[in-house]
Amino acid sequence: MRLFGERASYLIDFYHLCEYLAAAAPRGNEQQQKKWLKQQKQALKKNQVFQVLNDLSNRLEPEHLADKFAPVRVGVRYIKNRLEYMNYKAAIDADLPIGSGKIESAHRYVIQERLKLAGSWWTVENADNMLALRILRVNNDWQSYWLNLSNEYSSIIKAV
Repeated sequence: MRLFGERASYLIDFYHLCEYLAAAAPRGNEQQQKKWLKQQKQALKKNQVFQVLNDLSNRLEPEHLADKFAPVRVGVRYIKNRLEYMNYKAAIDADLPIGSGKIESAHRYVIQERLKLAGSWWTVENADNMLALRILRVNNDWQSYWLNLSNEYSSIIKAV
């Protein structure tokens, strides 16, 4: 948030959230657990977070149990502390990913493909600069970056 502030919105990784839900699923047969988890996922994707919280809250463990023995309580706490970051419907409607899988796999072709060439080594500053250029290319901002840079230099030269 420090870098983008109000210009960005943030979303809790859906897969990570579902790990909490899976741990908090009602005990019973596997089919019932899968059905319950699917219902909760569908509700979250429709921004029905309070419905999910209500379902979980009906099965809260006693407070005297340690967190490692209280997956429902841990899940409820996790969700309540991050309510503002669960607008999955808006992300889905905007055709944006709600999980980190695409982001985590991008490191292979954005970062490693260039920075991990055989025999290469980088200072932190140069690696950061190279990564910034790689991200420009992946985001199709390459041309606009160089155009803005040349316009910037032109205005500096005219001022001198």
